[in-house]
Amino acid sequence: MNALRNFNGVERAAVLMMLVGEEEAAAILQKLEPDEVRDLGRAMFTVADVSEAEVEQVLDDFVFKARGRSSIVFDPRPQIEGMMNRALGSERAEGVLARIIPAEANARLEQLQWFEPEEIAAMIAAEHPQIAAVLLAQLDPEVAAQVFEHLPADGQPEILRRVAKLGPIPTEAIDTLRAMLDRRGGGARKSVGLQLGGTREAAKILSGARKITEQRVMPKLAKIDREVAKAIEEAMFVFDNLLELDDKNLSTLIRSVDADVLTKSLKGVEEDVRNRFLGCMSSRAADGIRDEMEARGPMKLAEVLEAQKVMIAIARGLVKDGTLQMPGKGGDDDYV
Repeated sequence: MNALRNFNGVERAAVLMMLVGEEEAAAILQKLEPDEVRDLGRAMFTVADVSEAEVEQVLDDFVFKARGRSSIVFDPRPQIEGMMNRALGSERAEGVLARIIPAEANARLEQLQWFEPEEIAAMIAAEHPQIAAVLLAQLDPEVAAQVFEHLPADGQPEILRRVAKLGPIPTEAIDTLRAMLDRRGGGARKSVGLQLGGTREAAKILSGARKITEQRVMPKLAKIDREVAKAIEEAMFVFDNLLELDDKNLSTLIRSVDADVLTKSLKGVEEDVRNRFLGCMSSRAADGIRDEMEARGPMKLAEVLEAQKVMIAIARGLVKDGTLQMPGKGGDDDYV
């Protein structure tokens, strides 16, 4: 692995400038002195080949310093998350945010680790769907999926919808949840409001459930809230999922994707991932893609992510019409 470069202040600013949109960048440049504009412009050419790891390093440093400014007296999380998502895409931003969000904002209900999924499901089966959603969002996705499986089928769509729409959780909801657990042997604690759930959390829960559960829940959820159902469906299918395809299905996908889209998509992935895709092509076609990537030189991360979204959309369409077969989930061998 290549060592990360130690950027100076102007170069770090240049990396950030290349991540924002043209309008935002122009607004920033208008506030600088002519010599500052020239210095920043030269630095932008210098860092044009910045790697993903170096981008994350610069963003980590930026957020760390921004959080330390005494003038930031509001909750910075929405602004930081918005910037990260626009700069890196939701998938990569999640990894960066997980390392920088203060620990107290990610607090978990410690009592939950002592219960089996069946016991947790029994605790919340008769509770309000919002309480069930808050509890599921507290669990690791794998455990949450098992708990979700044991909840009453008729309540699953509404609970999943509420997980997807969770945000700031009032202390009263946390108090109710902790009181419920305390009755089963836990200790009383002072609660703080938390930021929980969201589309990705709901998607992780459903991804961990059996395929038959997904097939039953999603149509019902779509009737309750079509936008939430669509967002969860999109979050369940990310670029890394394409690596789960076997060679035959991956070849089918590649033949359905425009060469320009494929070139941009593979520009932003690790070498082993790139070779996985190119290995499902003819040698001549693979060499053509490699030559094209080299000829294009550095590309904006936003372009790469947009191309990957196109590939994902094509793959989802092929799965829906049966042309593409994604590996099934375990535990689907139910009998009727």
